[in-house]
Amino acid sequence: MLREVIQIDEEKCNGCGLCVPDCHEGALQVIDGKVRLISDLFCDGLGACVGVCPQDALTVVKREAEAYDEAKTMRERILPKGENTVLAHMRHLKEHGADEFYRQGIEVLKELDHPALAKLEESRSEAAQPTRHAHHPGGCPGSLARSFKSPAQAAPASTGPTQSELGHWPVQMHLLNPASPHFKGSDFVLAADCTAFALGGFHSEVLKSKTLGIACPKLDQGQQVYLDKIIALIDEAKINTLTVVIMQVPCCGGLSALARSAAEQAARKVPVKQVIVSIQGEILEESWL
Repeated sequence: MLREVIQIDEEKCNGCGLCVPDCHEGALQVIDGKVRLISDLFCDGLGACVGVCPQDALTVVKREAEAYDEAKTMRERILPKGENTVLAHMRHLKEHGADEFYRQGIEVLKELDHPALAKLEESRSEAAQPTRHAHHPGGCPGSLARSFKSPAQAAPASTGPTQSELGHWPVQMHLLNPASPHFKGSDFVLAADCTAFALGGFHSEVLKSKTLGIACPKLDQGQQVYLDKIIALIDEAKINTLTVVIMQVPCCGGLSALARSAAEQAARKVPVKQVIVSIQGEILEESWL
C-alpha cells in the first residue's frame, strides 16, 4: 500500500542513534554504524524521530510499504518498555490525529487491563477526541496550531522598558565567531529561536551575565557548522558552562542532541544544562545532561 514512512539518508546519517529512543515503536536500530528502518510494519510514519536528528538525515516520504500494525506494535514493542512508554506512544498518536491507531491501542490496553488506561481516561476527559492537525511534511507535532490565551487574559501594562541582557552581536550560530573575545571564559547559552518569544523572562531568567547563540534545529541548514562552533567554544574559547534552551516540542530535541554531541567530541569537558520551555511560556524542566 502507498503510505508515509521514514526515509534515512545514509550519506548524512552518522550512526549516533539519538533518534532510536524517540521511535517507541522500535522501527529504528543502529546497524553497521548507520540507523536502519528495520521494518515498515512498525513505522507509523508520524515522524517523532525526525526532529532529534542532528544531521537532518530523517524525512517522512510516501511510498509503497507494508501496512503499519498498531496492535502488533503495541504488544511486541511498546508494552515491554513500560507504562511511561505506553503513555508517550498514545499521546504521540493522539497529537497526530491518528484516531484509528489510537482506538486499536486502547483496545489492546483494555484487553490486558493495563494500568495506563486510567491516566489515558483522565486526559481523554479533558479532550474527548484526539487533537487533529494537518500532517507537517517533516512529521513534527511542534507545528500544531493552538491557542491558549484569550484577549481577556492580556498581560497588565508594563511600568517601563525591560532591560536587555544581551551583551554582544551577532547571535545567530551561522554568524557568530567563537574566537570573539566576549566568549572567552563565558557561560554560553545555546537557545532555540522560539524560546525568547515564548519565555517572557528570557533575559532575566536565562541570559543574564551569559553569552548567546541561537539556532533552529528543525529549519536551519548546515548544522555541522554549529557542531564545529560549539566544539570551538568549549576547546578554544574555554566557556565555563553550556546551557541549551529548547521548546517542549519534539523537533527542538535536536538542539540538545547537537550540544551533547559537541560536548562529547570536545577535548575539554564542560557542564551542559538543558532548560525546557513550554509553549505557554513556563520553564518545565532544568537538568544537567
